[in-house]
Amino acid sequence: MNSEELLASEARFALPDEAAPHECTWMAFGASAAIWGRSLLTGVQDNLAAIARTIAQYESVKLLVRDAEYELAAAKCGTAVELIVCSLNDLWVRDSGPIFVQETQGQKAALDFNFNGWGNKQAHRRDAEVARFIAQQAAVPRVVTDLVLEGGSIEVDGQGTALMTESSVLNANRNPGLSKADCEAILQPLLGLQKIIWLPGIAGRDITDGHIDFYARFARPGTVVAALELDSTSFDYEVTRRHLEILQAATDADGCPLEVIEIPGPETVRPEFDSADFAAGYINFYVFNGAVLLPEFGDRAADRRAQNTLTALFPDRDIITLNIDAIAAGGGGIHCTTQQEPALD
Repeated sequence: MNSEELLASEARFALPDEAAPHECTWMAFGASAAIWGRSLLTGVQDNLAAIARTIAQYESVKLLVRDAEYELAAAKCGTAVELIVCSLNDLWVRDSGPIFVQETQGQKAALDFNFNGWGNKQAHRRDAEVARFIAQQAAVPRVVTDLVLEGGSIEVDGQGTALMTESSVLNANRNPGLSKADCEAILQPLLGLQKIIWLPGIAGRDITDGHIDFYARFARPGTVVAALELDSTSFDYEVTRRHLEILQAATDADGCPLEVIEIPGPETVRPEFDSADFAAGYINFYVFNGAVLLPEFGDRAADRRAQNTLTALFPDRDIITLNIDAIAAGGGGIHCTTQQEPALD
């Protein structure tokens, strides 16, 4: 069934919770000196390979790689990671890749949300084709939508509730003139939603305009972990407190109050990669089959607190911490580098 047939049939879809079983994880070995600079490039590639190797211990990893870097990626990732040649601009497959959903009759589909480089902030001609390419590789129909957004801007509980930021999804650099009601009407049947909880976020302070996957995530239906910025001079200080107020007053699609658990960010990071763009927070973790991958930043107390929190929230999964400082120096995290393909029910 092609995408036109899916749309013509008015099929309805649902996006499973990230903690639901995965068929595999998609990644992209797409860092380049043109975007990352020579000083960060090797560190970023090493970080990507470490993420891929770690996940591959638990589930299949399919890593997109440019033909010219195939041997380099193979040497860094080893034989457990499947390499697939693809033209790329960058590594953020959470945003450039498709969002895999399930149709109500059980068929899998790949939603293409028209990646435009986070509002045309970065060259993206090749990455704009990544969603189509992955859908073809996964042998699932691609569904083209009218919205422009990224996977990092969507967080769901798998039971009809989503978290999103207005600063990203409703930004005029993606969807000019789109009202919140119009956006909800489009997204609800595509993602299987009954309710979207909107957080303000902040536009213009990072390339994503404040993706939700750095601010708040579902640990399970009814339970949200939320970032808390401790540095009063940070632009995130006030907004993370506003997010907590909204979440603590919110209910899910079933009308039940949310349990909201704060995870403060680190107070210090390792000096080698410290910069104004450094993404120092724990909310950008990735949940996959049997484990959770969590960044650590060298602040022992904060790292331990975040790990203990996730250990309590995911008692049946291994909680693995990883140094991804080079990727964080570019404003991203582990979740941003991954995209899950759910297993069929």
